[in-house]
Amino acid sequence: MTEQSPVFTGPELCSFEAHEIIALLRKGEVTPRELLDAAFARINEVNPVINAFPTLCEDRAYAAVMDLDQSHSGHPGWMGGLPIGIKDLTEVAGVRTTHGTEGLRNFVPTESYPLVTLLEQRGGIVVGKTNTPELGAGGNTYNAVFGATLNPWNTELNAGGSSGGAAASLATGATWLSHGSDHGGSLRTPAAYCGIVGMRPSPGIAGGASLNTGFMIEGTQGPMARSVRDCALFLDAMSGYDARYPISFPAPNVPFQQAVDRADGQFRIAFSPVLGGMAQADADMLTHLRGVMQVLAQNGAVVDETDPDIPNLERTYHILRGILWATINRRMPQSVSQHYKDTLAENTAFGEALTMSDVADAQLDRSIIYNNMLDFFDEWDVLACPVVGCMPHPQDEEWVRHIGGESLNGYMDWLRYAFLATTCGLPAISVPVGLGPGRLPVGVQLIGKPRGEADLLAAARFVEMSVGGPLLPIDPIS
Repeated sequence: MTEQSPVFTGPELCSFEAHEIIALLRKGEVTPRELLDAAFARINEVNPVINAFPTLCEDRAYAAVMDLDQSHSGHPGWMGGLPIGIKDLTEVAGVRTTHGTEGLRNFVPTESYPLVTLLEQRGGIVVGKTNTPELGAGGNTYNAVFGATLNPWNTELNAGGSSGGAAASLATGATWLSHGSDHGGSLRTPAAYCGIVGMRPSPGIAGGASLNTGFMIEGTQGPMARSVRDCALFLDAMSGYDARYPISFPAPNVPFQQAVDRADGQFRIAFSPVLGGMAQADADMLTHLRGVMQVLAQNGAVVDETDPDIPNLERTYHILRGILWATINRRMPQSVSQHYKDTLAENTAFGEALTMSDVADAQLDRSIIYNNMLDFFDEWDVLACPVVGCMPHPQDEEWVRHIGGESLNGYMDWLRYAFLATTCGLPAISVPVGLGPGRLPVGVQLIGKPRGEADLLAAARFVEMSVGGPLLPIDPIS
């Protein structure tokens, strides 16, 4: 199911999975400097085509190799000098961090975001910033500062967003691991479109979405990788209590990487094609995913089509999202906000127009949905559904306006499959499940139980193995 015709002509080291590279680092068979050489060589090959890494920090990266702290070498998330990418919404000290908006075009922070500091302490070497839409808003990665990131499987198409630069760089072998973030599918959509793994963990596992909005749980940081095992490794690296995040909680006693060893196929998987009619999907997408479900059943899983009870989910999600944008922009300098694209300005205006009744309804309704999901998970281990209801569209379409024979009115409507995990604080992961129409990757979304990352990763690994394993990196296809 994962037969792959595209070629890969990058450095051989770039074709390895992250856990394989770290094993080589532990044995001294490769050095961090050699990895940086390979990563920058590959970035320079593919970046002119896909525009995934608009900002590089080569001098800083090579200097960091000289100062590697080996005291964390026993930690399950130790990376030992592995090059990584950081999304351009997240500060890295001394590296331009634009948030994809004109008003911050020349912003260079003096301090790194706490999650970046943690990753560097555990041996990650930041090679640069990956592209994002303006302030991470939208499922299409383009902005006025750096332009668009293109899908490496077909450079005329959307790479997904908002972690599109991270996903495209992984798909082309430019990095082994890359950091992302997610509110409306920003880890999941680009993972699906670029054929890699993107995981939205439970709020508080990987820090928080922002220190300025630390009590809000809808936005999360998370790992992106080319395989489920590597995704688990990166989540181990991101995990740990930090008092600066009000919602932070400790790393698990058993590393997430051990979860992938439990992928024995004994899973109960509920497949919801259109989430009870709340979301829409094209016929070719559903045909492919139904074929995947048959493969999973043949490999030992119990699979059935059924829908969770999620009343008022769409309205609830939009209210919560509106609260976020109103909060983010409450004290935003006009020198920044005056440059916003129309859809981002509309998000803010929607949030500012909410009433207390709207807010109260959203809090009550999200609790009803959450409790319904608890009942649902009494019977099922994971909920499977599309990541997004269509294959990638041309990049110059800001958002998709027609899916499954229905017309969509708002620029978030095509991302409705992302709303459930965000609203309920559930972990979710996008896993590649082969090539579909146009020889393009298809991803399936798995949504897990509250704080159920380990079981979700085990299920994701089972899915990955059932369809033939992770996709290999590719050369961009023009």
